[in-house]
Amino acid sequence: MIDRRTLMSGAMASAISLAPAAHAAAKQQRSSGRAPASPAFPQGFLWGAATAPHQTEGNNTASDLWFIENQQPTIFAEPSGDAANSFLLWERDLDLAKGIGLNCYRFGIEWARIEPEKGQFSRAMIDHYRRVIEGCRARGLAPVVTYSHFTAPRWFSAQGGWTNPESATLFARYCTRITQALGDVIHAVITLNEPNILAILKPVLPPKVWEIQKLTNETAARRLGVEKFVCANVAGIDDLPGLQKGLLAAHAAGRAAIKAVRPDLPVGVSLAMLDDQAVGRNSIRDSIRAELYGAWLELAKADDFIGVQNYERAIWDAKGRVAPPPGSTLNWSGTEIWPGSLAGAVRYAHAATGRPVLVSEHGVGTEDDRVRAAFIPAALAGLKQAIDDGVPVLGYCHWSLIDNFEWIFGYKPKFGLASVDPVSFVRTPKPSAAVFGAIARANGLTGS
Repeated sequence: MIDRRTLMSGAMASAISLAPAAHAAAKQQRSSGRAPASPAFPQGFLWGAATAPHQTEGNNTASDLWFIENQQPTIFAEPSGDAANSFLLWERDLDLAKGIGLNCYRFGIEWARIEPEKGQFSRAMIDHYRRVIEGCRARGLAPVVTYSHFTAPRWFSAQGGWTNPESATLFARYCTRITQALGDVIHAVITLNEPNILAILKPVLPPKVWEIQKLTNETAARRLGVEKFVCANVAGIDDLPGLQKGLLAAHAAGRAAIKAVRPDLPVGVSLAMLDDQAVGRNSIRDSIRAELYGAWLELAKADDFIGVQNYERAIWDAKGRVAPPPGSTLNWSGTEIWPGSLAGAVRYAHAATGRPVLVSEHGVGTEDDRVRAAFIPAALAGLKQAIDDGVPVLGYCHWSLIDNFEWIFGYKPKFGLASVDPVSFVRTPKPSAAVFGAIARANGLTGS
């Protein structure tokens, strides 16, 4: 089966494929009389790595996904279990990020730990996340905090999740509590992670997967004796319109709640975004963009920034999506690796919203770290060109800091800058971490 993130992921080809474009850009600058752009990224640029709480913390027993991972039938290949044990070993993760040379860490607060039962908020868990955030500050890491990274409390999804009309109000209440307690030490907030992911996967996942997801949730509802159980990233295809309506309302309500407490705290939403490219006459590219991102990009115009999470390009002709060109470099699941897609997605996100962009996720799923090591500077070269062309980019967070639990596909996909031993939980940086770290420390493309 193809990995969800690598279906979303192509993440871009070899560094060689960008060389002709870079040479052409330099030649154009010389011919136009413009001085070549500096290899340095903007001052204060955020160089980070990203994680998600459920994927790394382990034993998230009050969450909706824990409940459906540990049942039969389930769409999950395996349960998350201890994950990377980051709930206890968060200091190792922060030390790793600092040791790589980063100045930013994007991570999430687990709603299910904060509000394990409806209306019951845990002071101890809020204090735990404050220690993590203060740990970031102590290490010179700007804490970019996601308030909801797919998972929700089990009780929330057991009342229909984001399809329930009450969902936006409940999310806003949670956002208020968190911001009151932690807003003074957070650098920036991402309300929701990839709330448009299932819309993107609608035409990609086989009907069988949608059927199993529906059966998984129906089984959970029967176990709990409730009418409807729906998760943000595990749902039946019939749930998608209601999910999108609820998530759109939740972002708006969450943003308002955060701003009511901390008007100066930057708030945005992160979207899964392909680099959609049009080919031939009557390409459907623009209509596809409107369907996948339109409502979200309109809503994001009122945000402080737009989070872009890019893993691949999509080429659209008049009939649909075109297969990757023959001879393309592929990742572990057979998806094309294409370095230019990051810049393409970033350019479009800014053009559509007028907002500064934070690359909140970008990476490649492969066990061959040589691919990752070549791919990072190639993609960043394209991002730097977009910045030179006037696109305001706040920072770049690589997915992921460590190999982790990749949702329904378990532990098979490898996206980390470091591996994690499943028994000792020792983190071991890969060579790609040194490549990325050198760029971050220099705040520029080394060897330029």
